[in-house]
Amino acid sequence: MTFEEFVGEQGDALLRLSYVLTGDRHLAEDLTQTALADAYRHWRKVAVATNPEAYVRRMLVNAHLSWRRRRWTTERPVEVGETDAGTLADPGEGIASRDAMRVLLTGLAPRARTVLVLRYYADLDDRAIAEAMGVSESSVRATASRALAALRIAGTPHAVEESR
Repeated sequence: MTFEEFVGEQGDALLRLSYVLTGDRHLAEDLTQTALADAYRHWRKVAVATNPEAYVRRMLVNAHLSWRRRRWTTERPVEVGETDAGTLADPGEGIASRDAMRVLLTGLAPRARTVLVLRYYADLDDRAIAEAMGVSESSVRATASRALAALRIAGTPHAVEESR
């Protein structure tokens, strides 16, 4: 597989994952571009990897966590005010619920947010998350448990359960 074919097949999925990790469309584009630029520079290693998608996803996660450690990343997405969504059948209810979860996720530590995004958005198991982040599976489980507890304390236990 060539780099161009890889980007054609996986580029949109990487961009979506970046968006969920960053919560900002522009930062997601920058993050994806950074990960793909790194993948291009090391394409020989990526191409011979057992799972090139997982290899590049780990590059993306590492870049995200690296960015979050820098002081200049103090920008935060603007919070959208709550709206009266009406009944459960209202399509706006789902949008409001997802937005509320996005706001809560931005309040978590970068590693906690990354674990939850990889588990519930990217639908990875603990082993794959551990590989992507370079930590042990038990660390993934502990981080997820603490992050979910923090979200429950924040007042939306139903939103956490619905996201599963």
